[in-house]
Amino acid sequence: MNHRQRLALVIPGGAHTYSRGSDQFPSNAPDILVRGEGAWVWDANGRKYLDYGMSLRAVTLGYANPRVTEAACDAARQGNNLTRPSLLELEAAEMLVGMIDSADMVKFAKNGSNVTTAAVKVARSFTRRNLVCVPRQHPFFSFDDWFIGTTPMSRGIPREHDAHTRLFDYGRIETLEKIFSEHPGEVAAVMLEPATSHTWPCPPSCPSGISWENPCYLCPENGRNFLHSVQALCHRHGALLILDEMITGFRWHPGGAQRFFGLQPDLSTFGKAMANGFSVAALAGRREVMAVGAIEPEGGERTFLLSSTHGAEMCGLAAFLETARIYKEENVCGHLWKYGGQLREVLTEEAEKAGVKGYVRLVGPDIALALETLDSEGESSRGFLTLFAQEMVRHGVLMPWVAISTAHGEKELSLTRTAFRGALQTYQKALREGLCGLLEGPEIRPVFRAKN
Repeated sequence: MNHRQRLALVIPGGAHTYSRGSDQFPSNAPDILVRGEGAWVWDANGRKYLDYGMSLRAVTLGYANPRVTEAACDAARQGNNLTRPSLLELEAAEMLVGMIDSADMVKFAKNGSNVTTAAVKVARSFTRRNLVCVPRQHPFFSFDDWFIGTTPMSRGIPREHDAHTRLFDYGRIETLEKIFSEHPGEVAAVMLEPATSHTWPCPPSCPSGISWENPCYLCPENGRNFLHSVQALCHRHGALLILDEMITGFRWHPGGAQRFFGLQPDLSTFGKAMANGFSVAALAGRREVMAVGAIEPEGGERTFLLSSTHGAEMCGLAAFLETARIYKEENVCGHLWKYGGQLREVLTEEAEKAGVKGYVRLVGPDIALALETLDSEGESSRGFLTLFAQEMVRHGVLMPWVAISTAHGEKELSLTRTAFRGALQTYQKALREGLCGLLEGPEIRPVFRAKN
């Protein structure tokens, strides 16, 4: 029995997040990994791969960063989880509040879904309303029923659990205005990611474009982008704006994408890269809103916000503190932006040499690149995506998506160029002759689908 079979036997889906499942990778990808260091991972057979998955975008400083690892281990040796709040818990809260302009208070947790759901609860408690709006273009906000009930994987969820969730279109403020007009005084909050590979708030006519050197908060047009329009609409109707920075936080800017775009939401959620792979998530926001979860004043109405035994586990918070210190000392985000631009240039050059320019490309801002693969008819193709990923694995590179760390340097970029060159030769052949005989296994499939 191989590792994939053993995983499927004891873990539903074969992994603890669907994005790590075998249906998300080509058939020649390693079934299981045993360790990671820097930008590299090793499988059970000792084979080494250059990794662009970086723990589902949770690692920005490279795997097993010595400073972060030692800080976490030292915290564990101090007891790891104490009976009263720990000093590390206080220091971590003060650190995050000091980094995020919109944050006066913070609650830590272990999973992103816990804090996004907590944000919804806070908004409903604060506004005494029920409806929550999210963009249909953003694929994931929480594993809880209020959101998953809106996806094709709604089996097991009573319809009333997502009855108060409404979908709108990112970039089209009129679709959100319609919800507000149809439900006056009922919308508690709008939750959205600030930006993704395919959606960002600046109009196409933006004169400077999106780059590390030209953050939106310095743009003369700042204050007029989609995020600002959403915030103005929310506040005009007494609703809260929640920015889900699970992916953008600690990538776009040390102060979050909200700093990059010049915005101060009512609530924000963070996770993934904030502790370089350790399990830490955070709900942060302005004091007036977060205070609904406080235990004072005496006689005040209570809201059960977040309460978890392991939410302030010391090893994770120590990892966050050390990660934050490294961000303060080094230009981490600048490197991520720069390498992303270099990676795009390399793929563009190699695609042109292979005669497949326009069929394989990296789209989106340099900090949030997404791979786009087209077939011979110019249509987006999962079959060709699978072929490309398969051939990259053959050349020693795992690229299920593009997540960059500071451990990705000149050596890694050079190896990636070589892998691109080999993969694109096969891609060009598939464009001429078709996928038959070239694709070794089933196509990569979407996570959110109604049927296995």
